[in-house]
Amino acid sequence: MIGWGWVVLTGDWITMAGSLGAILAFGIGGLMVTLIGLTYAELASAMPEVGGEHAYSYRALGAGASFICTWAIVLGYVSVVAFEAVALPTVMEYLLPGFKKIQLWNVGDERVYLSWVLVGSMGAATMTWLNVRGMRASALLQQTVTACILVSGVMLLLGAVNTGAPSNMEPLLSTGSKGVLMVLIMTPFMFVGFDVIPQAAAELNIPFKQIGKLLLASVLLAVIWYVAMISGVALVLPTQQLNGSNLPTAEAMQVAFGSPIAGEFLIIVGIGGIITSWNAFLIGGSRAVYAMALARMLPHFLTKLHPVYKTPVNAILMIGTVSFFAPLFGKNAMTWLVNAGGLGIVLAYALVAISFLVLRKREPDMPRPFKVPQGSIVGLTAVALSVGMCALYLPGSPAALLWPYEWALILLWSGAGLALYIKYVKRN
Repeated sequence: MIGWGWVVLTGDWITMAGSLGAILAFGIGGLMVTLIGLTYAELASAMPEVGGEHAYSYRALGAGASFICTWAIVLGYVSVVAFEAVALPTVMEYLLPGFKKIQLWNVGDERVYLSWVLVGSMGAATMTWLNVRGMRASALLQQTVTACILVSGVMLLLGAVNTGAPSNMEPLLSTGSKGVLMVLIMTPFMFVGFDVIPQAAAELNIPFKQIGKLLLASVLLAVIWYVAMISGVALVLPTQQLNGSNLPTAEAMQVAFGSPIAGEFLIIVGIGGIITSWNAFLIGGSRAVYAMALARMLPHFLTKLHPVYKTPVNAILMIGTVSFFAPLFGKNAMTWLVNAGGLGIVLAYALVAISFLVLRKREPDMPRPFKVPQGSIVGLTAVALSVGMCALYLPGSPAALLWPYEWALILLWSGAGLALYIKYVKRN
């Protein structure tokens, strides 16, 4: 859940909405995701099957809704994987002056360089290979890097409290409700990740009740993390300094400790954040694709397991290929992926919450090792919030998706989904 976004986008959130506005946006987004997380927690403990959302929506709503739900969440996962492939060379720009070599072309107003593309694409190939080798290697990497991220975040917050000034947090609300909404639509992308746990639930050797508890804990910790990072940066850097900063979180770390080494340490740890998200969403996305293929909603070759590692190798390679080519579109692609992927994520969340309510009514006696209290209230509120969030991405909203780039991603993904639905779901 904690990737590279907190390093590179925190300044944008504060300048768009103000320090309090950004915190408020993440608080609202966190509330929605916490309620969604509760529905996931119950369903994951009751149905610890590969595919997560696919299994829940299929059982509750049937094949058509299950296809829409799973295809939407795969868009979110693929967007994160592609985002990290673009983020990796972005980091290298700051660590290695003169890193950009051999201009290839322009995408929008952004120049794309061969050296930039090669770093992102080789990173994608490496992460894909690691995931083919299985969960054990991925988990060890995840634990190590997450510990480093935690240390850097605690350091930044303590340094900001010690050296920062509350006056730096002005303005608290920079553009009113519009700014809050613009940050709010980015929060689903920032919080997505807890749902990787149910995607791989069949591969987890822990009690079913613990799956639900781990899932909910991850959501609450992520909410605390983002609010803490926004607060830390806002305390240290005044707005005018944020506007001129490429990596405000690293700059805040440098100011808080009075040393450029501190800022460089945070950037290096940020690379670890790229790796953890990249790794997790290759796991989640490949398992979702594998589950759809098992249900004959996607081509059968995507069900192939590696003969040695028993991982869904073709599904991993499919998503890895997308991330391999993502750097060709340049740095601007990061924002496009955040917003377009966010819509897919929220749509899937809405369908999971609806599935939660349907199964509570239709199958009240289903064993639920982790059972949510006041389930109807939680489910209805989760549906209302996620549907309301979906509306924020649509034309007419102050935070609507950008034409043509972000809508092009949505339309291309939807068109591919429609073709696959007609060929596989309707036929089977």
